[in-house]
Amino acid sequence: MEAATAPEVAAGSKVKEASPADAEPPQASPGQGAGSPTPQLLPPIEEHPKIWLPRALRQTYIRKVGDTVNLLIPFQGKPKPQAIWTHDGCALDTRRVSVRNGERDSILFIREAQRADSERPGPPQSIKLVDVWGFSATLEWTPPQDTGNTALLGYTVQKADTKSGLWFTVLEHYHRTSCIVSDLIIGNSYAFRVFAENQCGLSETAPITTDLAHIQKAATVYKTKGFAQRDFSEAPKFTQPLADCTTVTGYNTQLFCCVRASPRPKIIWLKNKMDIQGNPKYRALTHLGICSLEIRKPGPFDGGIYTCKAVNPLGEASVDCRVDVKVPN
Repeated sequence: MEAATAPEVAAGSKVKEASPADAEPPQASPGQGAGSPTPQLLPPIEEHPKIWLPRALRQTYIRKVGDTVNLLIPFQGKPKPQAIWTHDGCALDTRRVSVRNGERDSILFIREAQRADSERPGPPQSIKLVDVWGFSATLEWTPPQDTGNTALLGYTVQKADTKSGLWFTVLEHYHRTSCIVSDLIIGNSYAFRVFAENQCGLSETAPITTDLAHIQKAATVYKTKGFAQRDFSEAPKFTQPLADCTTVTGYNTQLFCCVRASPRPKIIWLKNKMDIQGNPKYRALTHLGICSLEIRKPGPFDGGIYTCKAVNPLGEASVDCRVDVKVPN
């Protein structure tokens, strides 16, 4: 949509509404007939320039892109004023726009209007971060001084986090001058900016908040309930006993059992009630309460009663089994 600018005339000009009475030239006095004596010559009368603005141009003049624009502005003044047309304070592009200045009027003609013939609004004058709570932030701003000679369609609000620096639109065609931006991410810091918008588009620039919105994690306080501390101390107790087994001469054999105790018990292995700790013939291991004894290449004399004993300060327990070693035929 396009908004046209009326011509500028020399300083001190006055703008009036055109009326039929004003348009008529001054009449001669009835007393001055043909036979009246010739009046003395007076110096020329100077008159400040005046623009007779047509009623249709007293509000925003809107045309679509591609339409013809033909504006006629009557004026008067002595000596003859010079009408100067401008667009946004700059001279017109004479390749597309033609101007004809007559004795009492000036005509602006544009064969095909373009979007550039109108103006975008100026940016909002300021933006302020009012409050930050939870996952939201409150913003306020003031309207632009220049609306581009047409009504504003609203505002576009954008946010950017400091990690990526990318701007994302959160509100469009928003009509108020304050808003709440929600769904912000914990741990990020955000800046905000606001564009003004009219029928010609968004303002070329936008003010940015000077303060950042820091979305912090809420402090969590854990309160532990009081409880009676339990004593897990216990005397040794075998949960899995040793099992009797029969093996063949020359083949390694392993014995297993499981014990539970607190504090950790000492494990002692015996054969026929004789301690076999440190004997290279045997290999004893204990891990997570599982006790094992490996008999390496047993012979006929390695058979007998094997005992596993667990001892801690609270007591002791033992399990045993019978191992038979056979000689192959």
